[in-house]
Parts: sequence; structure tokens; C-alpha cells
Amino acid sequence: MREFSTPLTIEVPATGNLTDDVVTNAEQAPDAVVFSRPGPDGDWQDVTAAAFLAEVTGVAKGLVAAGVEAGDRVALISKTRYEWTLLDYAIWFAGAVTVPVYETSSQEQVGWILRDSGARAVVAEGPEHVARVAAVRGELSELNHLWSFADNAIDVLTRLGEDISDGELEKRRTGATPLDLATLIYTSGTTGRPKGCMLTHGNFMFELTVATDELDALFESEGAATLLFLPLAHVFARIIQIGAVKKRVRLGHSCDIKNLLADFQVFRPTFILAVPRVFEKVFNTASQKATAEGRGAIFDKAAETAIAWSRAQDKGRVPLRVRAAHAVFSRLVYAKLRDALGGQCAYAVSGGAPLGERLGHFYRGIGVHVLEGYGLTETTAALCVNTPEATRMGTVGRPMPGTAVRVADDGELLFRGGQVFAGYWDNEQATAEALESDGWFHSGDVGEVDDEGFVRITGRKKEILVTAGGKNVAPAVLEDRLRAHALVDQCVVVGDGQPYIAALVTLDREVLPGWAQSHGKPTDPAALVDDPDLRAEIEKAVDDANKAVSKAESIRRFVVLPDEWTEEGGQLTPSLKLKRSVVMREQRARVEELFAAPPA
Repeated sequence: MREFSTPLTIEVPATGNLTDDVVTNAEQAPDAVVFSRPGPDGDWQDVTAAAFLAEVTGVAKGLVAAGVEAGDRVALISKTRYEWTLLDYAIWFAGAVTVPVYETSSQEQVGWILRDSGARAVVAEGPEHVARVAAVRGELSELNHLWSFADNAIDVLTRLGEDISDGELEKRRTGATPLDLATLIYTSGTTGRPKGCMLTHGNFMFELTVATDELDALFESEGAATLLFLPLAHVFARIIQIGAVKKRVRLGHSCDIKNLLADFQVFRPTFILAVPRVFEKVFNTASQKATAEGRGAIFDKAAETAIAWSRAQDKGRVPLRVRAAHAVFSRLVYAKLRDALGGQCAYAVSGGAPLGERLGHFYRGIGVHVLEGYGLTETTAALCVNTPEATRMGTVGRPMPGTAVRVADDGELLFRGGQVFAGYWDNEQATAEALESDGWFHSGDVGEVDDEGFVRITGRKKEILVTAGGKNVAPAVLEDRLRAHALVDQCVVVGDGQPYIAALVTLDREVLPGWAQSHGKPTDPAALVDDPDLRAEIEKAVDDANKAVSKAESIRRFVVLPDEWTEEGGQLTPSLKLKRSVVMREQRARVEELFAAPPA
């Protein structure tokens, strides 16, 4: 059994809780700008450390006045916005526990989470979210309060708490220790009902102490700033929020992806975080735009040069011709891509799914170093991460300091460290299945660890396909390569128990119209799924994906679907993970057709 551990190199606090960062910031740097929030005229308004403490204190007193007790669960249902972060800290100041709920969650999902967590109060964003809670309120015997940002929840709570003394609130604030529960984050539910992951103040304190030290180039650079646009109900965004507060990194929120590029121009982040699909979209959109403007060949050459330059960096020597071409493209192409991110973004953090080696090299080659990491809700986000000083493309980096990884006999990755959760809320059976008595957590992912400790994820244990010939196939490897093609939006590799491997492919609705127009085709996806030219393009993507595997693992047939898989349709989770079981159920007939006859 292979095992690798990274020693702890920094002292992790053994006392206190997450609220201490807000108090310390206001005491040590009251005038420091810790947030920028959208103003009424489209501008960004700064919030100082002292002002944030005052707002948090006011809202927290309101929660106490409303009867929220220490340890009570308070749910937050909202898009990513400044008030989300404000409430998160106010809940902790009141000694309570935050229960994030994705703002896209259905009425049934909202009801399940509120009922399972025993939430005593809910703060929702607007009428639509309030309506979902109201529709299930009859089932929620423990729910006492429902406030809404749209109905001035901040002002209402602040006025409500005017009679609560500073001493009473301070007693609440300081009551929580590292062992106490900070949040219940429900898994996004790719299989079965979502489970509540119990994350303590100590889990976050451990994670952030080591992460901000390892990634000091991001958190401690001059003028450090980041713009959050992923859902704060996701642990990945949440950890950046708390890390930004801890290190006084200027933090902004953007809830509308359509306005993201415009927000980048004004906010000008020095680093961002995103899931791989965002990086794929940026690349594919830029490529398609260049092609439409007659500059496709130049963009392709620039992309190949960026990748070659990055790969040469790993070897320690960049050939003169690559260096010269890179300098030219840096002015003509790469600068425009960096400007799209605000012009100051030097780093990005990617997680949630594999990024892909080629894409990682491309971004580093244009001057935006994407640091790929790996973690789960159960591990308070990152277990491993590539750092600016130690990056190996195609891996998720080494274990964080104080973290160990073990490869079980069946290839499953097990982890142990201070960021590993306390278990699942009110679910001893699930906890026992995931967490061994000595602290080793079963990730459910299959992977490898090289001699230097770099971890490579090769697939999900439950998603490994076994062909009729007994060949084990990890679909993630093929799916990641397929999605790298501009025309491919999503894909599912199938073939469990079958004589060969096949794939279901959906088309990218943003890129497709441009391709169709340039080829004189109709733009309706349904009219293109059997088009010979389009199938030839997808065939190229399949051929490229097959280069990563053996012949027995290669995709032999594929079908292009007119459907679009979305969160609203139920095929994607809010963090853009594909719900394989849902797709397989909906596309059962198509899958059967793929194996009805031998491949050509």
C-alpha cells in the first residue's frame, strides 16, 4: 500500500474560531479595504475592516435577539453576493452554524436540507427563494424565522438587535472552539440524497493556515484581490472567502456570469478560482471568435506556442524559436486574453474536476498560472494543490502540509489530515463507511501517487467501467479529453458490461452557431447531430481522446445528441458535475442503440 505524507511546517491555532479574523482585522488595520461591493450606479464601493466588523456585529445581535441559540443551524439561500459573506460571519458571531443551500435548489431539495439539518432560521435572497421555503414550511417544525435580503433582512436584523449588549454578543462569539461545528455543507447529490458534511472551526483553521502559507504568492502579493463568482454554497468558494478575510485580501462578489468579464475589467483581480469548465469555455470562446474574424490560424499557432513554452519551462530550457514566437504572441494575443481577466490576474485556482494537462500548459503559457488542486466537501476543500514553486501538469499537486495520502489495494485514494470532516450529520452509517477509526477518509476517487508525492486522479471508484472482456476503464480520462474540443459541451463514456466503449456527446450552444455559419450549416443542434462535417469534427476529438488510452479502452462509437445537459434540467449539479445516473436513465435507449450492432 503506497503512502506519502507532507510534514506540517506551520503552527495551526489550537484555540479560538473563525470570527477572530474579523476582530483582528478591525483592531490591527481598521481602515484596510477588505471588500468591494457593487454600488447602485454600477461602481464598486469599498468596505473597510472596521465597517465590516460593525455590520457583522449588528446583524449577529439581531440573530441573538430573535432567539437563535449557540449551535442552532441557520440556512442561507442566495446567489454569491456581499450579504452572503456578511451573514456567514454574523451567524458565527452569534455562536450558530451556517447551512448553505444552493440558490438553484428545488423546493424538494430545500425542504430536505432544512428538515434534515433542523434549521431554526433561514435567510433567503428574494421572493422566489422565500416561496420555496414557504411551500415546505409546514414540514419544518423547528423553523422559527424566515428573512429575505429583498425585504431588507440586514436592516431588520440590525434594528432587532439594538438592545443586545456588546458583552452578551462577545460571550456568544468566543464560545465556539476549534472542535465546534461551523457549518453543515450538503453534498451536491450526484447519487442519492445530499448528506450534511460536518465541518468544524478547526477544520477551516487547519485548512487555511496551511493553504495561505503554501499559496502566499496569491494571498500576500501587493494589492491582492479576488472576485468570487462560484456559488458560496460550494466549499471551494467558501474556503477562498474565509482565506481572503484571514489574509485581508480584497474580496468582491459577482453573481451574474453574463457580466463577469465586465466585472473583471473594473474589479481587476490578482487571482481567481473556477472549475475547469470555465477555463475550457474561455479558451473555446476565444478560439471560435478568432476563427470567425479570420484569425483562427494565428490563434492556433499562438496556443501551440504557449503550450510549447510552458512545457519547456518544466524541462528548464526554452528553445530560442519558441522563446521568440512566445514574445511576439505575448503582445499580439496573450495580452488580450489577460486583459479579459482584468489585466492583473497572474494566478487561478482550479478544482472540482480534472483540468487537463494541455489546458494547464496553455494558461501558464499566456501568463496566467492555473494551480490545480483536489479536495472534497468532506475535506474542507483542498487536500492537495500545485503551488507556484512546485507544479506538475496533469496532477493535482502534493498533499498539503500535515496531510497524508494512501493508495489502497483497489486504487482508491485515502487521506488523513486536520481538514478531514467530523462525519455526516445524523448519519452514523455513512460516516462509518467513509471515515475509518484512525482518521483515514475514503475519497471514492481512484488515483496514483508518484515518487515525489504528486497525486494524479484517474477516475471515480464507483464509475469505473468493466467491459465484457474484463477491461477496467476510467471514463474520466476520455471525457476530459473529449470536452477539450470547442464543439463539445458535455459527454458521458459508456460500456459497462459491453464488448467495447462508446460515448454520448452534447454540443456547446455558444460555439455551435459560429461553426455552423462558417460552414454554411443550420444553427439548430437537432439539424446537425447527423451532419457529416460535424461528425468529422467530433471524430477528431474522439481520436485525440483515444490517444490517452489503450486500444481496449478506446471509444469505438459515439452519438451526438441534440439535448443540452444543464443544472435546470437535472443533469448537472450546481458545481457543474455531471449526474451520470440521471443521464444514463434518460438516455437508456440511445445507449442501447450504441451497442445494438458491432462498431464499424
